[in-house]
Amino acid sequence: MLVRRASIGGSVLPELVHEAADFAGIENTLAGAAPPQVVIHLAARVHLLRDSSSAPLEAFRATNVIGTLRVAHAAVRAGARRFIFVSSVKALGEVEPGRPWREEDTPAPTDPYGISKYEAETALAVLGRETGMEIVIVRPPLVYGPGVRANFLQLMRAIHRGFPLPLGKAHAQRSFIYVENLADVIAQCVTHPAAANRVFHVSDGVDLSAAQLALALGRVLGTPAWLWRVPLPWLAWLGRLTGRTMQINRLLQPLRLDIKQVRTALNWSPPYAIEAGLLRSATWYQESAETVVK
Repeated sequence: MLVRRASIGGSVLPELVHEAADFAGIENTLAGAAPPQVVIHLAARVHLLRDSSSAPLEAFRATNVIGTLRVAHAAVRAGARRFIFVSSVKALGEVEPGRPWREEDTPAPTDPYGISKYEAETALAVLGRETGMEIVIVRPPLVYGPGVRANFLQLMRAIHRGFPLPLGKAHAQRSFIYVENLADVIAQCVTHPAAANRVFHVSDGVDLSAAQLALALGRVLGTPAWLWRVPLPWLAWLGRLTGRTMQINRLLQPLRLDIKQVRTALNWSPPYAIEAGLLRSATWYQESAETVVK
Protein backbone atom coordinates (compact mmCIF):
# COMPACT_ATOMS: atom_id res chain seq x y z
CA MET A 1 0.00 0.00 0.00
CA LEU A 2 1.48 3.34 -1.11
CA VAL A 3 0.93 6.19 1.37
CA ARG A 4 2.10 9.77 1.94
CA ARG A 5 2.61 9.17 5.66
CA ALA A 6 2.97 5.96 7.63
CA SER A 7 -0.22 4.96 9.45
CA ILE A 8 -0.31 5.70 13.17
CA GLY A 9 -0.30 2.37 14.96
CA GLY A 10 0.61 0.47 11.82
CA SER A 11 -1.44 -1.08 9.05
CA VAL A 12 -2.67 -4.55 8.20
CA LEU A 13 -1.03 -4.09 4.79
CA PRO A 14 2.65 -3.46 4.05
CA GLU A 15 3.20 0.27 3.53
CA LEU A 16 5.51 2.09 1.15
CA VAL A 17 5.87 5.79 1.95
CA HIS A 18 6.16 8.23 -0.97
CA GLU A 19 5.94 11.91 -0.05
CA ALA A 20 6.14 13.68 -3.44
CA ALA A 21 2.72 15.13 -4.26
CA ASP A 22 3.32 14.74 -8.00
CA PHE A 23 4.62 11.17 -7.55
CA ALA A 24 8.02 12.00 -9.02
CA GLY A 25 10.38 9.09 -8.46
CA ILE A 26 7.56 6.63 -7.89
CA GLU A 27 9.49 3.86 -9.65
CA ASN A 28 12.25 4.05 -7.03
CA THR A 29 9.72 3.75 -4.21
CA LEU A 30 8.12 0.72 -5.83
CA ALA A 31 11.42 -1.02 -6.62
CA GLY A 32 11.48 -4.41 -4.94
CA ALA A 33 7.75 -4.43 -4.19
CA ALA A 34 5.70 -7.41 -5.33
CA PRO A 35 4.32 -6.80 -8.86
CA PRO A 36 0.65 -5.78 -8.61
CA GLN A 37 -2.15 -7.28 -10.67
CA VAL A 38 -4.48 -4.37 -9.93
CA VAL A 39 -3.65 -0.81 -8.84
CA ILE A 40 -6.26 1.28 -7.01
CA HIS A 41 -5.42 4.99 -7.16
CA LEU A 42 -7.21 7.16 -4.58
CA ALA A 43 -4.59 9.83 -3.88
CA ALA A 44 -5.51 13.34 -4.95
CA ARG A 45 -5.17 17.00 -4.20
CA VAL A 46 -8.61 17.88 -2.89
CA HIS A 47 -10.56 21.05 -2.18
CA LEU A 48 -9.02 23.23 0.51
CA LEU A 49 -11.09 25.73 2.46
CA ARG A 50 -8.22 28.19 2.09
CA ASP A 51 -6.04 27.36 -0.92
CA SER A 52 -2.86 29.43 -0.79
CA SER A 53 -1.63 28.36 -4.23
CA SER A 54 -1.13 31.24 -6.68
CA ALA A 55 -1.97 28.90 -9.58
CA PRO A 56 -4.55 26.46 -8.21
CA LEU A 57 -5.29 24.69 -11.50
CA GLU A 58 -1.62 23.90 -12.05
CA ALA A 59 -1.31 22.71 -8.46
CA PHE A 60 -4.27 20.37 -8.94
CA ARG A 61 -2.87 19.14 -12.25
CA ALA A 62 0.51 18.37 -10.70
CA THR A 63 -1.02 15.78 -8.38
CA ASN A 64 -4.26 14.76 -10.05
CA VAL A 65 -3.10 14.55 -13.67
CA ILE A 66 0.69 14.32 -13.82
CA GLY A 67 0.93 12.33 -10.60
CA THR A 68 -1.86 9.96 -11.60
CA LEU A 69 -0.20 9.28 -14.95
CA ARG A 70 3.13 8.60 -13.27
CA VAL A 71 1.49 5.99 -11.07
CA ALA A 72 -0.36 4.53 -14.07
CA HIS A 73 2.83 4.28 -16.16
CA ALA A 74 4.56 2.61 -13.22
CA ALA A 75 1.64 0.17 -13.06
CA VAL A 76 2.06 -0.65 -16.75
CA ARG A 77 5.79 -1.28 -16.32
CA ALA A 78 5.07 -3.49 -13.30
CA GLY A 79 2.70 -5.61 -15.37
CA ALA A 80 -0.61 -4.60 -13.75
CA ARG A 81 -3.62 -5.75 -15.75
CA ARG A 82 -6.09 -3.22 -14.31
CA PHE A 83 -5.93 0.35 -12.98
CA ILE A 84 -8.83 1.65 -10.89
CA PHE A 85 -9.01 5.44 -10.69
CA VAL A 86 -11.24 7.02 -8.06
CA SER A 87 -12.35 10.25 -9.70
CA SER A 88 -15.19 12.49 -8.51
CA VAL A 89 -18.64 13.80 -9.31
CA LYS A 90 -16.85 17.14 -9.73
CA ALA A 91 -15.34 15.80 -12.97
CA LEU A 92 -18.86 16.16 -14.35
CA GLY A 93 -19.56 19.68 -13.13
CA GLU A 94 -21.24 21.62 -10.35
CA VAL A 95 -24.78 21.52 -11.74
CA GLU A 96 -26.67 18.48 -13.01
CA PRO A 97 -28.39 18.55 -16.44
CA GLY A 98 -31.94 18.63 -15.06
CA ARG A 99 -31.68 15.03 -13.83
CA PRO A 100 -29.05 12.82 -12.16
CA TRP A 101 -25.77 12.60 -14.07
CA ARG A 102 -25.33 9.48 -16.20
CA GLU A 103 -22.04 7.98 -17.37
CA GLU A 104 -22.78 8.84 -21.02
CA ASP A 105 -23.30 12.55 -20.27
CA THR A 106 -20.63 14.97 -21.48
CA PRO A 107 -18.65 16.29 -18.49
CA ALA A 108 -18.44 20.05 -17.97
CA PRO A 109 -16.22 20.60 -14.90
CA THR A 110 -15.81 24.19 -13.78
CA ASP A 111 -13.41 24.27 -10.83
CA PRO A 112 -9.69 23.32 -10.77
CA TYR A 113 -10.33 20.10 -8.85
CA GLY A 114 -13.02 18.87 -11.23
CA ILE A 115 -11.07 19.93 -14.33
CA SER A 116 -7.98 18.06 -13.15
CA LYS A 117 -9.99 14.93 -12.34
CA TYR A 118 -11.60 14.89 -15.79
CA GLU A 119 -8.26 15.50 -17.50
CA ALA A 120 -6.85 12.52 -15.60
CA GLU A 121 -9.78 10.35 -16.69
CA THR A 122 -9.21 11.32 -20.33
CA ALA A 123 -5.46 10.69 -20.18
CA LEU A 124 -5.95 7.30 -18.51
CA ALA A 125 -8.38 6.22 -21.22
CA VAL A 126 -5.72 7.00 -23.84
CA LEU A 127 -3.08 5.12 -21.85
CA GLY A 128 -5.37 2.12 -21.58
CA ARG A 129 -5.92 2.02 -25.33
CA GLU A 130 -2.19 2.33 -26.00
CA THR A 131 -1.01 -0.27 -23.50
CA GLY A 132 -3.89 -2.71 -23.05
CA MET A 133 -4.09 -2.08 -19.30
CA GLU A 134 -7.74 -2.11 -18.25
CA ILE A 135 -8.92 1.25 -16.90
CA VAL A 136 -11.83 1.50 -14.46
CA ILE A 137 -13.06 4.96 -13.45
CA VAL A 138 -15.23 5.34 -10.35
CA ARG A 139 -16.98 8.67 -9.76
CA PRO A 140 -18.21 9.07 -6.18
CA PRO A 141 -20.07 12.06 -4.75
CA LEU A 142 -19.16 13.47 -1.32
CA VAL A 143 -17.67 10.63 0.75
CA TYR A 144 -18.49 10.53 4.47
CA GLY A 145 -17.79 8.23 7.39
CA PRO A 146 -15.46 8.03 10.39
CA GLY A 147 -12.59 10.45 9.85
CA VAL A 148 -14.59 12.78 7.59
CA ARG A 149 -13.33 16.36 7.38
CA ALA A 150 -14.22 19.70 5.77
CA ASN A 151 -17.88 20.74 5.35
CA PHE A 152 -19.42 17.48 6.56
CA LEU A 153 -17.45 17.64 9.80
CA GLN A 154 -18.36 21.31 10.25
CA LEU A 155 -22.04 20.43 9.82
CA MET A 156 -21.85 17.69 12.47
CA ARG A 157 -20.04 20.06 14.80
CA ALA A 158 -22.65 22.81 14.38
CA ILE A 159 -25.55 20.42 14.99
CA HIS A 160 -23.85 18.78 17.98
CA ARG A 161 -23.29 22.21 19.55
CA GLY A 162 -26.86 23.33 18.94
CA PHE A 163 -26.06 26.14 16.51
CA PRO A 164 -28.97 27.34 14.35
CA LEU A 165 -28.51 26.59 10.64
CA PRO A 166 -30.12 28.56 7.76
CA LEU A 167 -31.00 25.36 5.89
CA GLY A 168 -34.75 25.05 6.36
CA LYS A 169 -35.42 25.83 2.69
CA ALA A 170 -32.35 24.10 1.23
CA HIS A 171 -34.23 21.33 -0.58
CA ALA A 172 -31.91 20.64 -3.55
CA GLN A 173 -31.10 16.92 -3.62
CA ARG A 174 -27.48 15.73 -3.68
CA SER A 175 -25.84 12.30 -3.72
CA PHE A 176 -23.55 10.98 -0.98
CA ILE A 177 -21.64 7.77 -0.37
CA TYR A 178 -20.60 6.14 2.88
CA VAL A 179 -16.91 5.23 2.84
CA GLU A 180 -17.57 1.51 3.33
CA ASN A 181 -20.00 1.50 0.41
CA LEU A 182 -17.26 3.08 -1.69
CA ALA A 183 -14.75 0.47 -0.52
CA ASP A 184 -17.20 -2.30 -1.38
CA VAL A 185 -17.79 -1.15 -4.95
CA ILE A 186 -14.05 -0.67 -5.49
CA ALA A 187 -13.52 -4.25 -4.33
CA GLN A 188 -16.07 -5.35 -6.93
CA CYS A 189 -14.16 -3.43 -9.60
CA VAL A 190 -10.96 -5.29 -8.73
CA THR A 191 -12.25 -8.68 -9.83
CA HIS A 192 -15.41 -8.28 -11.90
CA PRO A 193 -14.79 -8.90 -15.62
CA ALA A 194 -17.54 -6.43 -16.59
CA ALA A 195 -15.71 -3.56 -14.86
CA ALA A 196 -12.93 -3.45 -17.47
CA ASN A 197 -12.68 -0.12 -19.30
CA ARG A 198 -15.87 1.24 -17.77
CA VAL A 199 -16.93 4.39 -15.96
CA PHE A 200 -19.20 3.93 -12.95
CA HIS A 201 -21.21 6.43 -10.93
CA VAL A 202 -21.62 5.29 -7.33
CA SER A 203 -23.58 6.51 -4.31
CA ASP A 204 -25.63 5.32 -1.35
CA GLY A 205 -28.60 5.11 -3.69
CA VAL A 206 -30.57 7.65 -1.64
CA ASP A 207 -30.20 11.38 -2.26
CA LEU A 208 -30.68 14.01 0.44
CA SER A 209 -31.06 17.77 0.58
CA ALA A 210 -28.96 19.81 2.98
CA ALA A 211 -32.04 20.16 5.20
CA GLN A 212 -32.71 16.41 5.17
CA LEU A 213 -29.05 15.65 5.88
CA ALA A 214 -29.00 18.05 8.84
CA LEU A 215 -32.17 16.54 10.31
CA ALA A 216 -30.82 12.99 9.84
CA LEU A 217 -27.53 13.92 11.50
CA GLY A 218 -29.42 15.50 14.37
CA ARG A 219 -31.26 12.23 14.96
CA VAL A 220 -28.11 10.08 15.06
CA LEU A 221 -26.21 12.66 17.14
CA GLY A 222 -29.04 12.89 19.64
CA THR A 223 -29.14 16.67 19.17
CA PRO A 224 -32.08 17.78 16.99
CA ALA A 225 -30.95 20.09 14.20
CA TRP A 226 -32.21 23.65 14.59
CA LEU A 227 -33.08 24.85 11.07
CA TRP A 228 -34.06 28.38 10.12
CA ARG A 229 -36.21 28.78 7.00
CA VAL A 230 -34.06 31.46 5.41
CA PRO A 231 -35.17 32.43 1.87
CA LEU A 232 -32.76 31.09 -0.74
CA PRO A 233 -31.96 34.54 -2.25
CA TRP A 234 -30.84 35.62 1.21
CA LEU A 235 -28.54 32.60 1.41
CA ALA A 236 -27.06 33.45 -1.99
CA TRP A 237 -26.51 37.05 -0.84
CA LEU A 238 -24.89 35.80 2.36
CA GLY A 239 -22.53 33.66 0.30
CA ARG A 240 -21.44 36.65 -1.77
CA LEU A 241 -21.04 38.79 1.33
CA THR A 242 -18.84 36.25 3.12
CA GLY A 243 -16.87 35.06 0.10
CA ARG A 244 -18.41 31.58 0.39
CA THR A 245 -20.44 31.56 -2.81
CA MET A 246 -19.19 28.12 -3.83
CA GLN A 247 -20.14 26.57 -0.49
CA ILE A 248 -23.59 28.20 -0.51
CA ASN A 249 -24.26 27.13 -4.10
CA ARG A 250 -23.79 23.52 -3.02
CA LEU A 251 -26.79 23.98 -0.74
CA LEU A 252 -28.94 25.51 -3.45
CA GLN A 253 -28.19 23.35 -6.50
CA PRO A 254 -28.94 19.64 -6.99
CA LEU A 255 -26.04 17.31 -7.80
CA ARG A 256 -27.13 13.69 -8.11
CA LEU A 257 -25.62 10.58 -9.69
CA ASP A 258 -27.55 7.88 -11.52
CA ILE A 259 -26.13 4.52 -10.36
CA LYS A 260 -28.19 2.20 -12.58
CA GLN A 261 -25.13 1.25 -14.64
CA VAL A 262 -23.05 -0.05 -11.73
CA ARG A 263 -26.09 -1.85 -10.31
CA THR A 264 -26.65 -3.63 -13.63
CA ALA A 265 -23.09 -4.27 -14.82
CA LEU A 266 -21.65 -5.42 -11.50
CA ASN A 267 -24.88 -6.53 -9.81
CA TRP A 268 -23.88 -4.15 -7.03
CA SER A 269 -26.02 -2.55 -4.36
CA PRO A 270 -24.75 -0.46 -1.44
CA PRO A 271 -24.33 -2.88 1.50
CA TYR A 272 -24.88 -0.11 4.06
CA ALA A 273 -28.01 2.03 4.21
CA ILE A 274 -27.37 5.75 4.46
CA GLU A 275 -28.82 5.73 7.99
CA ALA A 276 -26.18 3.20 9.07
CA GLY A 277 -23.41 5.28 7.53
CA LEU A 278 -24.61 8.44 9.26
CA LEU A 279 -24.88 6.60 12.58
CA ARG A 280 -21.31 5.33 12.33
CA SER A 281 -20.12 8.81 11.39
CA ALA A 282 -21.92 10.32 14.38
CA THR A 283 -20.55 7.66 16.74
CA TRP A 284 -17.01 8.36 15.55
CA TYR A 285 -17.56 12.10 15.98
CA GLN A 286 -18.92 11.76 19.51
CA GLU A 287 -16.06 9.48 20.54
CA SER A 288 -13.41 11.69 18.93
CA ALA A 289 -14.86 15.19 19.27
CA GLU A 290 -12.18 16.45 21.62
CA THR A 291 -9.44 15.59 19.12
CA VAL A 292 -11.08 16.27 15.75
CA VAL A 293 -12.81 19.55 16.55
CA LYS A 294 -9.91 21.46 18.01
